[in-house]
Amino acid sequence: MKKQKEDMIVAGVMSGTSADGINVALVRIRGGDARRHLNFELLGHAEHSYPKKVRAAVLAAMNATRASVADLARLNFLLGELYSDAVLSTERQFRLKADLVGCHGQTLYHQGEPQRFLGRKVAATWQTGEGAIIAARVGAPVVSDFRPADMAVGGRGAPLVPFLDYMLFRDARLGRIVQNIGGIANLTAIPAGAATKDLIAFDTGPGNMVIDGVTQRLFNQPFDRNGRIAASGKILDNVLHEILKRDFFQKKPPKTAGREEFGREFVAEFVRMCGRSAKSDIVTTATALTARSIADALRRFVLAVPGSSKKNAKGHFQEMILSGGGAKNSTLVAMLTNELANLGLRLRFSDEFGLPSAAKEAVAFAALAHETWHNRASNVASATGANRPAVLGKISYR
Repeated sequence: MKKQKEDMIVAGVMSGTSADGINVALVRIRGGDARRHLNFELLGHAEHSYPKKVRAAVLAAMNATRASVADLARLNFLLGELYSDAVLSTERQFRLKADLVGCHGQTLYHQGEPQRFLGRKVAATWQTGEGAIIAARVGAPVVSDFRPADMAVGGRGAPLVPFLDYMLFRDARLGRIVQNIGGIANLTAIPAGAATKDLIAFDTGPGNMVIDGVTQRLFNQPFDRNGRIAASGKILDNVLHEILKRDFFQKKPPKTAGREEFGREFVAEFVRMCGRSAKSDIVTTATALTARSIADALRRFVLAVPGSSKKNAKGHFQEMILSGGGAKNSTLVAMLTNELANLGLRLRFSDEFGLPSAAKEAVAFAALAHETWHNRASNVASATGANRPAVLGKISYR
């Protein structure tokens, strides 16, 4: 078998559950024969918004109880074209050419836990965006559809970003919690000197998804820019208390979440629970839900030692490193900073480590694609619940 090129420029492509657009990261990856020897250099990053009609179609497909098969097929090919345009535009902007593309695709449905269907229990996931289209347009092989391979070996298909978190943020003497706030919030806890089997990683709950949904519903704005609306209201503590008692937040990891848990239906119920409160108070409470659910998950599943009341005992974590779109919401960041102070954690940003917050997930799928291209497993079984390592994704050749 021909030895694959180890020094590559990989375009990572990410479109998250908020469906606000496409992030492309061009990453030089130098690697040997093991994951811990990989070396990453971010060469360029760009964000491309979805056209309004496309975003509306994506959100409608996510929330649909029934959908046209023809429209879903067309959306798959249309997104392939849009992803191609985004990669080509980013290549032109930075005058670079990718050797490989890693495209996460747009999640329309994710059910990590098996449920009964037609007489048999199955788990299922669907990330749309045709890889063959991207490969033909960009002129480079494409790795896409990463999650099913992990699910095939007993995992939940998420989170997959812990692979990158471990590569970039592990430290021999310092315990770190890497927190991403996209549509959904997820963390990777990396104890000092950890091996991959020591990682704790899971979805903590809503990130921007509920905030965006409430802001759209009440103010007809797609998101609360810089947390300005949330800064003007007050937190409805009784609502938060009731929501945080729900099964998802009580359940032990590994666990994942998406629009199935925190999408349109949840937002409607959340607004009803807030009653006749001021609109700004409802946005403030939605923002606080993200911060408190993160802190609650840390207390329950990361920092606590069974039978001990000592804070931050497990792994002696000192820092949280924040990334994702939520890092741009100053009100959310302030709330999270206050929560972390009570847990003995200092908040830092991935930007301080040379990785812009908005680029992180795109970089992660560049890294995962690189490993797949070299026939190496890149799921973190302790994060997904898989029973063994798996080579992720499907390859479309140019």
